[in-house]
Parts: sequence; C-alpha cells; structure tokens
Amino acid sequence: MKAVVALGANIGSPREQMDVAIALLREATEVKAVSTYFVTKPVGGPEQPDYLNAVCILESELPALDLLAVLQGIEKSLGRERDVRWGPRTIDLDLIQYGSLLSAAAELELPHPRAHERRFVLKPWCEIEPDAILLTHGKISDLLAQLP
Repeated sequence: MKAVVALGANIGSPREQMDVAIALLREATEVKAVSTYFVTKPVGGPEQPDYLNAVCILESELPALDLLAVLQGIEKSLGRERDVRWGPRTIDLDLIQYGSLLSAAAELELPHPRAHERRFVLKPWCEIEPDAILLTHGKISDLLAQLP
C-alpha cells in the first residue's frame, strides 16, 4: 500500500538525521520517491530554529499501526523526545496518508488532520507527486495554491 510520510528536523544535525531516517525507511519499506529537502519556518510551539522538511512515498504491506510503530521507532533511535508539543525535534516522521485508509482513532488519524494546511507537507509532496489527492481534501496542488 502506498504511504506518504512527512519528515522534519530542526535540532542536532537535521540533514544527517533526515538522511539516516530515509536510510532506515529503505531498510523497513520500499521507498519509491523522496522530495528535495526544504527549509521552513516553524509552525506553532515555542521559538525554535527553522526546520528541514521533506516528504517520501513508500510502499508497505504493514498494517497502518505497525507502520506507525516503525516510524516512531526510527524517531526514537534518532533521539526524538516528546517534551513540548510542536517543539524542536531531532526528527519527526508523520504518516500523512496510507492508501485509501480513513481513521479517526486516537492513536492514528488518517489522513493526517492538518496536512491540508501545511505548506511544509504539501510543497515537497507536490514536487514528487504533483497529481496526488489528499483524501477528504482534494488535489494537493490545489490545496497548496490556496495557502496564504
């Protein structure tokens, strides 16, 4: 099943951490595409450094919660701490969309509930899959064009 995963990092060595996260994703799944790395301003949370963001497209047969566990395991292995909501992080891996799965479960909302309003998700995703559709919201290129 196709998975869309957003990556972000803004403390430590963000480029190295993103590279390692993608290498670990390649070991656990089939990585089909990886966007350019984009520098973006933080959204919400405390004052913090700019982020490096990217999106990758994966192919996986894992159940959604198992794929989420893989993503969280990679975060943990790269020193991710969840102290402050929307705070700085060594790595962040968000499952944005997984096939046509819709979920409102507390442990995993799909598609990601704020993806449609986040340029740092839509821009890199649009780069590697310009005709993509974000379930429940529409074409990502249209969503990106509507952002301020």
